[in-house]
Amino acid sequence: MATLHTGTSGWAYSSWKPAFYPAKLPQKSFLNYYGTRLNAVEVNYTFRHMASEKSLQNWIGETPAEFRFCLKAHQAITHIKRLKESEELVKRFLGSLEPLLRAGKLGPALFQLPPNFKADAVLLSDFLGGLPRGLCCAFEFRHQSWFSDPVYDTLRQHNAALCVAESEDMTVPDVCTANFCYYRLRKPEYSPAERQQIAGKMRQHLAEGRDAFVFFKHEDTPEGALHAAELLEQSRASAEPARRASGL
Repeated sequence: MATLHTGTSGWAYSSWKPAFYPAKLPQKSFLNYYGTRLNAVEVNYTFRHMASEKSLQNWIGETPAEFRFCLKAHQAITHIKRLKESEELVKRFLGSLEPLLRAGKLGPALFQLPPNFKADAVLLSDFLGGLPRGLCCAFEFRHQSWFSDPVYDTLRQHNAALCVAESEDMTVPDVCTANFCYYRLRKPEYSPAERQQIAGKMRQHLAEGRDAFVFFKHEDTPEGALHAAELLEQSRASAEPARRASGL
């Protein structure tokens, strides 16, 4: 059965009290509590640092079995090497994620390209061909030239997802290129009507057998975490009648 994984890009925000975190919850308990309300998190820390095994083991121990961590690829791969001659860096980055993989808590890796990186479908194909078979990954393109059929076809050939990154600055086509989908919802506000539209879209993905990874904006206000919790609760509520009917 397809699953919705949703959360925010980070969790260590005291400013989320008391709307999301209880007022007296210590910061060391944030991730544990986060995991009781949300089932995924996107980790931006790994864009500049390799995660230590100690940190990953702590994260594993503080979250439920079904929880997923989606880590952003190191900037040396995407911004410095720009996908070229990056085999050793990729190997090192993916190697650092082994504890999550062994624990069954590794979600898709996110490769976010810089805004001045123009489309190169051949380079993308070569890069994807060098990744381990079976690795789930999503690509966030920030130059309009990437949004074309040759790029989508290249992603499909390797079961890599086009990251639908929604913001005020750019509209990314909502195109499915993998057996899962990946959304980064970055607008400052989402109205109730917009959130219902998002929920409907996720129900459609799940009905078509695709896992969905959806991350709202984080930062200083709790709205993103609250929107993610609302989305997850709605998804679970809509799935419950089907579960009861099937005897699960």
